[in-house]
Amino acid sequence: MRDAVIVEAVRTPVGKGKPGGSLSGVHPADLLAGALESVVERSGIDPAVVDDVIVGCVSQAGEQAANIARRASLGAGFPEHVPATTVDRQCGSSQQAVHFAAQGVISGAYDVALVGGVESMSRVPMGSAAQGVADFLGERYAARYPEAQVSQGVAAELIAARWGLSRSQLDGYAARSHARAAEAWDAGLFADQVVPVKARQADGSFALVGTDETIRPGTDVETLARLRPAFYDERTAVRFPEIDWRVTPGNSSPLNDGAAALLVTTSERARELGLTPRARIHTMTVVGDDPLMMLTAVIPATAKALSRAGLSIDDIDLFEVNEAFASVVLAWQAETGVTTDKVNVHGGGISIGHPLGASGARIMTTLVDALHQRGARYGLQTMCEAGGLANATILERL
Repeated sequence: MRDAVIVEAVRTPVGKGKPGGSLSGVHPADLLAGALESVVERSGIDPAVVDDVIVGCVSQAGEQAANIARRASLGAGFPEHVPATTVDRQCGSSQQAVHFAAQGVISGAYDVALVGGVESMSRVPMGSAAQGVADFLGERYAARYPEAQVSQGVAAELIAARWGLSRSQLDGYAARSHARAAEAWDAGLFADQVVPVKARQADGSFALVGTDETIRPGTDVETLARLRPAFYDERTAVRFPEIDWRVTPGNSSPLNDGAAALLVTTSERARELGLTPRARIHTMTVVGDDPLMMLTAVIPATAKALSRAGLSIDDIDLFEVNEAFASVVLAWQAETGVTTDKVNVHGGGISIGHPLGASGARIMTTLVDALHQRGARYGLQTMCEAGGLANATILERL
């Protein structure tokens, strides 16, 4: 029986997603090309054997439009016969790309696939693809979900209200994320996964960027408590009186730039190529949930993945739940009962950053390393996605 294994996984540092950020001088196609090139170099494979390059990207506009995967793979020097495609499942785009690649190799449609993710929020602002579109929802969707026309920030507020999460809980979670990410860097736990990027600076010079830019060591609850709610407006407050506005920039993920890439093949093909698999893609699933709450699908996605795998929640050693907002992770923990010592052990989107289309691949890269560093067997990754979607993936360390 064919399986799907991860042989290599790398990521770039994550920069601030605004002009002047450490990676803002790098075209997103070049940022992704560097990650793809690094995976090929580390594995030692001939890129000519790659059957497809599958890349996640959310804002497919401007410099990220017109199938950025193809331009990046050619920019990385891959042969012209190697195809490439770009997928969009919102924040889970590159996790979905991993699923597509794994499904391809398990089915026999592929033998070797490269997976990536990229987002340059400094150069292609969030929402760019819908800019200038008066109504991208459609009349039928709007008629079915008249209340669901809210931002993800408001959805995060609704989650905090429904699960009774206090401001101090949200801020405490965020402070812990920064502490864990800073500790991971200090301990050298990111050293092998991060590929430095040569980035143009504001003065035209180049600098080698090798660390994540939005981690703030020493962040504490007292400092975070001084930040104002980010998503309050009077009209929304009238619509949802249950919200008491506790989601801030401090307990949400920032805007970021970054890319990541993985090499996926079968165990048999890996042996033929002289490669050593690092993890097996054990189980994959994707679910839909309430588009108003929007970010809660991580809960049923986790349950569905475990059911398909024939595993219990206690069988999983490490969990990665994307930190789009602290309220999402805390609500997920409240429903699953998973203890803090197993969740996002090296920090997450609030600290490391959340470069939308790259985050699925970035998180999976971090999870593969964490499983090896801790000698753990199973890891589960899940991500909330706009529109009420979530992917979940269970990895088994090899």
